[in-house]
Amino acid sequence: MALDLSRLSVLLVDDALHMRRIVRSLLNGLGVRDIDEAEDGAVALELFSQNVPDVVITDWVMPVFDGLELTRAIRSADSANPYTPIIMMTGHTERSKVLQARDAGITEFLAKPVSAKALHMRLTNCLENPRPFVKTRSFFGPDRRRFVHPSYGGERKRRNDTNLAEEKALDDKIVNVL
Repeated sequence: MALDLSRLSVLLVDDALHMRRIVRSLLNGLGVRDIDEAEDGAVALELFSQNVPDVVITDWVMPVFDGLELTRAIRSADSANPYTPIIMMTGHTERSKVLQARDAGITEFLAKPVSAKALHMRLTNCLENPRPFVKTRSFFGPDRRRFVHPSYGGERKRRNDTNLAEEKALDDKIVNVL
């Protein structure tokens, strides 16, 4: 059964009016009717506090403050709803940028140019498969791990991305032993 997006409220943030119009049209085509728009992070944060949308879709590079700063403000303790899914929509898709967005608390990453299919997939994933949130001294946001290995039986936390290869090798050893 298809997800009904007609009751979804979205805050769309992009400094380019043309891009906002395109994404608004795509959202309307998916059934979304309640869409607020902002041209920068400061206006977006004000709208977020007033209306508390179900989902925020934000560009990265904008004046006043950017999408990462907006994300950090939404994820802060004094936010109206720090658990709101945030989709980063950007043309900056280098691995370092994706990791930077993830570490700021982004829920999903959407590369420009945006397609209706990709937008629908990100929205559906945010709503139907929400990731648990993690809170540490330096981070609050969705858990970056989307998959828990079925044979995982102990407490093991990633310290940083340089450990990924070591952890993958360990996972492979666990699978081979079982």
